[in-house]
Amino acid sequence: MTDIPYRSALIIGAGSGISASLARALCAAGLRIGLAARNVQKLAPLAAEAKAQTFAVDAADPAAVATLFADADLKLGEIDVVVYNASTRTRGPIVELDPEDVRQALEVSAFGGFLAIQQAARRMIPRGQGAILLTGASASVKGFALSAAFAMGKFALRGLAQSAARELGPKGIHVAHFVIDGGVRSATRPDTGDRMLDPDGIAQTYIDILRQPRNAWSLEVELRPWVEAF
Repeated sequence: MTDIPYRSALIIGAGSGISASLARALCAAGLRIGLAARNVQKLAPLAAEAKAQTFAVDAADPAAVATLFADADLKLGEIDVVVYNASTRTRGPIVELDPEDVRQALEVSAFGGFLAIQQAARRMIPRGQGAILLTGASASVKGFALSAAFAMGKFALRGLAQSAARELGPKGIHVAHFVIDGGVRSATRPDTGDRMLDPDGIAQTYIDILRQPRNAWSLEVELRPWVEAF
């Protein structure tokens, strides 16, 4: 197994669950960590554990994302890995959804991903190296009833990942999209009989992707509980 060829990582949309497990795993691998979220107070325990810098950001605001990357440049040095984990949900019948809520969901889930990729690419292209990891969901490949806004955003993020991978891969930047196809275990959603995904297991897959040699990169990985019939 090769070592991770990167020294710093910025996780956008950090919180409990997948991003917390990934922050710990990246820290254990020796990377400098940045955690970005709208509410940075909630990140204090994780930041202490992962020895991470924290950054407040509205992931859907172009100026705020530009400022985030400029601040991260100063505090982390060159950013080698960017993980986009931000999303928001609004559920309900299509005829009852508030259009502004839907707009916000799309902006966070998809437009924010574009902003992160754009800022990351501007830094990574001159170096000819880097990795951009995008967190998808079951909704990336199948739209469920009462979940139109989330499906729209996650479908868009997946399309963005495919386009970015084909454009940036030949420039030395590894873009990968993760379809998290199942519920993720948490303190409020305890596991029962391996029917939920383990966030530490998901994080390990992200780490494995970062270790891939560039002559055998993955564009997309699907993860689901082993007991699930699909």
